[in-house]
Amino acid sequence: MTRRGNAGTMLREWRQHRRLSQLDLALRAQVSAKHVSYVETGRSRPSPEMILHLCDHLEVPLRDRNTILLAGGHAPRYQHSSYDAAGNSEVRQVVDMVLSAHRYPAVVVDSRWNLVSANAAADMFLEDVAPHLLVAPINVIRLSLDPAGLAPRVANFPEYAGHVLARLRRLVAQDPEPLLAEILMEFAHLDVGPPPDSDGVVLPLELRVGGDIARMFSTITTFGTPREVTLSELAIETFYPADERTTELLTVLAASTAA
Repeated sequence: MTRRGNAGTMLREWRQHRRLSQLDLALRAQVSAKHVSYVETGRSRPSPEMILHLCDHLEVPLRDRNTILLAGGHAPRYQHSSYDAAGNSEVRQVVDMVLSAHRYPAVVVDSRWNLVSANAAADMFLEDVAPHLLVAPINVIRLSLDPAGLAPRVANFPEYAGHVLARLRRLVAQDPEPLLAEILMEFAHLDVGPPPDSDGVVLPLELRVGGDIARMFSTITTFGTPREVTLSELAIETFYPADERTTELLTVLAASTAA
């Protein structure tokens, strides 16, 4: 979203992005449609409480809430520092606790799906990846789809790429982050297909590991009720074996990594 203009303009852009009318937002926020109009046109200077109230109903990310507050002449409400900052040890401790408790691959990404952290088991994803894709910041979506990345090792690439692109479209629709929109355009040409008919309840990632194939499904975890910008933007994707053979394979890989 735009980072320029006054608070009312930014709130209007978020409302339009959410495809809500002024009346829709007014009903959700239980304020008058006239007041919403006055805020958006600058006829009324909203208090910080009103800005945050409207942001709640527009599902505005914490980083952008701070920006809107500043544009409205108010102090930012949410603490923010980079993940690696010396004063952000509490965030890293929370993330490390989740990573260390997971025995299979797990990666931590920010709102752009750039890699923030990972556990040792996730090193299996970096095998045979071209060096230019490993230059920070490493984008996990690009790494998954690029022919110099994971693509040649994914046995079910058309189906899995379709899943990744569908996720990417949802992310761009939720918040039009320029980098994600750029990656979506970059890989829009891929020949992808729907998931094949099967008895499974999830589409696995079928990754070639050595002379074998690891079949894994994943879950994505975000932190509930975050009050810090960096933490609010983090997501942890944790992978699990989808069959007994993969359980054995990942257990052997984990033992070799630990050694």
